Amino acid sequence: MMPASLRLLFLLLLTSSALPLSAQEGEQVKDLKESLAENGNEEEDLSDVTDQLDFFRKHPVDLNHTHPEDLKKLICLSPLQISSFFRYLSLNGKLIDLLELQSIPDFDLETIDRLLPFVTLNPATAYSQLNLKSLYQQGSSQIMFRYGRLLEQQKGFRNLAGSRYLGSPDKLLLRYKYQYSELLSASLLLKKDAGESLFNAKQAIDFLSGNIALYKYRRIRKLVIGDYSLQFGQGLSLWSGFSFGKGPDVTSVASKDVGLKTYTSTNEGSFFRGIAGTVQLYGNLSFSPFFSYRKRDASLKIMPDGSISLSTISESGLHRTQTELKNRKTLSQQVYGLALQYLGEQFSAGFTAYQSGYGYPFTNGTPAYKKYHFSGDKLSNIGFHYNYTFRNVYFYGEVSRSFPGGTAILQGLMASISPHWSAVFVYRNYGKDHHNFFSQAIGEASETANEKGAYLGLNFSPHSHWKLSVYFDYFKFPWLKYRVDSASSGFEVLAQLRYTPTKKLQITARFKTEHKQQNPDAGSLVPALVSLLKTNYRLECNWQFHRKFKSQQRIELLQYQKGRKNAELGYLLYQDLDYSPLSSKLSGNVRLAYFNTVSYNSRIYAYEDDVLSGSGSGGYYGKGIRTYLNLRYRLLRSLDLWGRYALYFYGDKTVIGSGLDEIMGSTKSDLKFQVRYQF
Repeated sequence: MMPASLRLLFLLLLTSSALPLSAQEGEQVKDLKESLAENGNEEEDLSDVTDQLDFFRKHPVDLNHTHPEDLKKLICLSPLQISSFFRYLSLNGKLIDLLELQSIPDFDLETIDRLLPFVTLNPATAYSQLNLKSLYQQGSSQIMFRYGRLLEQQKGFRNLAGSRYLGSPDKLLLRYKYQYSELLSASLLLKKDAGESLFNAKQAIDFLSGNIALYKYRRIRKLVIGDYSLQFGQGLSLWSGFSFGKGPDVTSVASKDVGLKTYTSTNEGSFFRGIAGTVQLYGNLSFSPFFSYRKRDASLKIMPDGSISLSTISESGLHRTQTELKNRKTLSQQVYGLALQYLGEQFSAGFTAYQSGYGYPFTNGTPAYKKYHFSGDKLSNIGFHYNYTFRNVYFYGEVSRSFPGGTAILQGLMASISPHWSAVFVYRNYGKDHHNFFSQAIGEASETANEKGAYLGLNFSPHSHWKLSVYFDYFKFPWLKYRVDSASSGFEVLAQLRYTPTKKLQITARFKTEHKQQNPDAGSLVPALVSLLKTNYRLECNWQFHRKFKSQQRIELLQYQKGRKNAELGYLLYQDLDYSPLSSKLSGNVRLAYFNTVSYNSRIYAYEDDVLSGSGSGGYYGKGIRTYLNLRYRLLRSLDLWGRYALYFYGDKTVIGSGLDEIMGSTKSDLKFQVRYQF
């Protein structure tokens, strides 16, 4: 067997050239996307994650001059590994060679392999070299344009007398980014969804987002004007934008907060708009004030006394029909506050406080499950979070309080028990009257309220070829929920075994089961809650059988059962073929899949390759065939072209979808074209 040091040297040589997303990093993004979709977040935009990895590939982190916050942006490192890295530096001084990474405790070859494309030992450009000439000559820019559309006509695009889509079926996206080393950045994004009008009476572009950011200038660590995200602690008090959660990487439940960051996602709901900064006060102590004001899409209703109250806030960002346009930007939202943080190598702590105000008040409504929901037009939140590494144990936690409302608590620890064993434990207790509009902490429900739970995750690697990941999550809901008319409980178990005999072959087996409770179906004579059971079985093989070709096969079974009803069985089989020669201008991949599920309840999710920063998740339900083809062509060194064609075929259907999305026929297909110019 090749010695570890020689294997690492080979990896260094391999990653020294400009390669696309590594296989390991791609696996992490794929697992992440599938986990989000399975938890009901199939529309979550992961372009922030892939764009961030692309940024660090072009501007690698200097490991000798970095901070914990920088390494938290790399999804390949756990909080415990980050602490181990800085403890190693404090004891041994700066790294002389990247080969030293294998000497750091908790760093295995798989972790190092994932890390190498994004790190260096060369310092970045300093402000002393900054001038107009260097901004132009040394700064990097890119312009990306994407066009897509569904080829079949949906009902909403016909000339209907009632509700219909007012715009064209074309999807348009234009994005510009500028980056000068790690010191200055700017971005602009314009987007139009299918069904929305372009250059309408109100404004030319449906969604416009952008920002300018300054970094590491004297005591100003960050300054963002425009759209931004805030991510502090474990996501219990203040977290906007994307967040990791439960998945096959059991360490992902420990959030890696990065504080203030620019917002570049296409998601039209989860961001702040205004100005924010992070100022270094003294040593490791920093202060982050922020102010945001923006208009939100909301459905308003007139009360009996003539006053106007808020019914719901829409997060979809869709403005296709008269009703959606009527609700567009009807609600003002103002948020202001601060975060005070001490960021040390082994100990960090922070305090957040902010208030959010709305143009119209929220009302609870009459359903009993909404009894403890927030009502009013102003909400204040405070929180305290910390993390501390003691030897091989990483402790972390957060407490949050809302005014009006109650308290939410999260406490966890992560331990490297031995070179083969690691574990994560998290306890959470979210009060039923805890209110927070900007919270993304671990939990079974979408809100950090009315939930208690305990999570235990284990990683076991008896050999470099084998890795077993297991987690068990128990949760209960003390108060009522939507479609759950009494207190309820449940649990979720995942076990994944991965065998990697060589770098060219990987076999994965996964088992996942979820047990929940829900109201019986209408007309049922059962007076109490009934059990809801969903179990997945998956077998997958990834095989690079040629230096230019890689193959992936998967078979997945899903069983769904509610109460005493007959169980539904769904299954999915697919074959992927990837063509990625190192020196060729052309690359691509293709999928052929067959799926058969009884209903939407037994649907199966699978990651789908897409154009750069595309959506990347497919939901398979019904009975049919799914296929797609992705192509990328590097026309010039600075000019890339992408194309995608995807098709669903249902042999037993004459109508696909419902409502305004209804399609007459048995096929549903779409096209995408994308071009990126870098200069």
